[in-house]
Amino acid sequence: MSIYALVIHGGAGTILKEDMTPELEQAYEDGLAAALEAGYAVLENGGSAINAVKAAIVLLEDNVLFNAGRGAVFTKKGVQEMDAAIMDGTTLNAGAVAGVRNVRNPIVLATEVMQHSNHVFLSGKGANDFAIKQGVKLEPDEYFFSPFRYEQWKAIRDSDNYSLDHTNHHLEELLRDKKFGTVGAVACDANGNIAAATSTGGMTNKKYGRIGDSPVIGAGTYANNATCGISCTGHGELFIRAVAAHDVSCLIEYKGFSLQEAMHEVVHKKLVAMKGEGGMIGVDAHGNIAMEFNSAGMYRAAKNSKGFYELAIYA
Repeated sequence: MSIYALVIHGGAGTILKEDMTPELEQAYEDGLAAALEAGYAVLENGGSAINAVKAAIVLLEDNVLFNAGRGAVFTKKGVQEMDAAIMDGTTLNAGAVAGVRNVRNPIVLATEVMQHSNHVFLSGKGANDFAIKQGVKLEPDEYFFSPFRYEQWKAIRDSDNYSLDHTNHHLEELLRDKKFGTVGAVACDANGNIAAATSTGGMTNKKYGRIGDSPVIGAGTYANNATCGISCTGHGELFIRAVAAHDVSCLIEYKGFSLQEAMHEVVHKKLVAMKGEGGMIGVDAHGNIAMEFNSAGMYRAAKNSKGFYELAIYA
């Protein structure tokens, strides 16, 4: 029996500590803690890594503070288009969706794609049609409407600009720094099986059906029992070009790097050389945990069966 472990993130590129109110900091910490405990309870009760990462992501998607699910940002057309992916390191099976609308929990839909279709990646209307067929819970547009994200979108909707940030009407002055609003989870269960999952609402004012790295297997999400599970957060275009998540796995498999060494190489060397900002979380089949980022910070939390616990926002 291996050490079981769970790591989650709520996005990289955080609000600077001097600009953070105690109220906002507590809200983020409470959201992360709740998601961590939900996923960890699955592992503690002998559940699978897949079910653990899904449970954690569902809570993050339901929390309006995070740019995923209910908190997804507005596109150029004034709607929410969400992406998600999940991967099982035991079998290398994976499921992903992109550009889905009105799906309460895109990670649940991605899991359905993995477990109940012959495909890996579904997008747009086809993904929504599959959601209806599988009985995945849908919500009206009003469920995804939040005044602070609407106000941010209004400020740039008539331009060709896009924003990686998402702001709150109550906190407009606080959120001056970039916030890459993606959520993710990686887990190793008691049997040494690994899973990874990532979910996002993408960029405010995005157009042309833009898709980032989150649902791209090997870029933003990857899991392999022989190496590691990785979930990324940052400027998606650079993570896609770097094939960031799979690159960590390759460094472990072919170069003999440790999880920490491999993640450091990709985040602090390869991505930096490409001017790619963001971070990633990782776990291996021995329950080792790593959290690396080259941005101002990364919302993150981790827990394992040996008593390790960390919850942090800043560097």
